[in-house]
Amino acid sequence: MKKIGVLTSGGDAPGMNAAIRAVVRKAIFHGMEPYGIEQGFSGLMNGNIKKLGLGSVGDIIQRGGTILRSARCEEFKTREGQLKGVEQLKKFELDGLVVIGGDGSYRGAKALTEHGFPCVGVPATIDNDIPGTSHTIGFDTALNTVLSAIDNIRDTASSHERTFIIEVMGRGAGDIALYSGLAGGAETILIPEADFDMNDICDRLQKGQERGKKHSIIVVAEGVMSGTEFGEKLKEAIDIETRVSVLGHIQRGGTPTANDRVLASRLGARAVELLMEGKGGRALGIEQNKIIDNDILSILDEPHLFHEDIYKLSKELSI
Repeated sequence: MKKIGVLTSGGDAPGMNAAIRAVVRKAIFHGMEPYGIEQGFSGLMNGNIKKLGLGSVGDIIQRGGTILRSARCEEFKTREGQLKGVEQLKKFELDGLVVIGGDGSYRGAKALTEHGFPCVGVPATIDNDIPGTSHTIGFDTALNTVLSAIDNIRDTASSHERTFIIEVMGRGAGDIALYSGLAGGAETILIPEADFDMNDICDRLQKGQERGKKHSIIVVAEGVMSGTEFGEKLKEAIDIETRVSVLGHIQRGGTPTANDRVLASRLGARAVELLMEGKGGRALGIEQNKIIDNDILSILDEPHLFHEDIYKLSKELSI
């Protein structure tokens, strides 16, 4: 293993730069040449590849986003596109590849593995929806960004005695809504993994009003419906004034937390170690604070873990 590549793909996540830094410096420490592939799998197919040095990753550990930039690439989902990527990897004489990203990135790494090229996947997505790991890079930062917004909105909700609906990211997984809602004391949390009863929600709001409660916070994951749509449904069911806040892409950016920087550094370094050990086709993760790896060919078939106990607790504490 003399030359390795690293790319970031899909949606950006705070901590990606810390992972890139770890891959590059770990490789150089062990006498290898690291190469950065810009614009994800699209850049890979186009040969947008350059050698990276220690200075290339200086002063990036604290930055959100990704210095390698990212892009979604439909062409790489095809066999022809994948073979274009393999051709470029061979052209630059790369021996292994670290792919940093979420579900789509893992599928790209899986495809390259099936074509015989050693890849290691590093989980980085704010949605926290990658199997084989309890946390993904970027989730903690996004969670704290959302929590700060909830705290700020609660001040206004209290001042104006209103119910606020906060829409957060999470199409197929509701971890951002679930964890931020519990931490922010939301009265209602709507996530894709669990059905909701509008009558129960209305009943809880009315009981709160009857005991003198002046405001409420409802957190909605976008995978359930939009905040505006839920507000309209709530208006039809109960005569209550609401305001909707859509947090949008502010959840993706920002300075990564200490937890995300440490996790990214550990995962990035371990990815290099696996390639050095001749172990391609692996997907990294963390469980009980220990770095683990699984077969990337099978890990994507595993379901996203829904923490039903946390969801139940959020309902019990929001009475």
